[in-house]
Amino acid sequence: MHWLDVERIAEELVDRHGDIDPVSISFPRLKSLVESLPGFKEQPGHPCNERILEAIQQAWIDERA
Repeated sequence: MHWLDVERIAEELVDRHGDIDPVSISFPRLKSLVESLPGFKEQPGHPCNERILEAIQQAWIDERA
């Protein structure tokens, strides 16, 4: 799993961090949570950026609905 696996990351975040409100999470905290997920590994050529974090945050919000 890497930064472009937005939907899978969102599912993992719901399962592991259901007590956190994704609407109010900061991007540095979100990045840290994603990096700590089992099986996550950053891929060369696919670094994290604000756009990816926004997509993960939105997918997490949608997954909780």
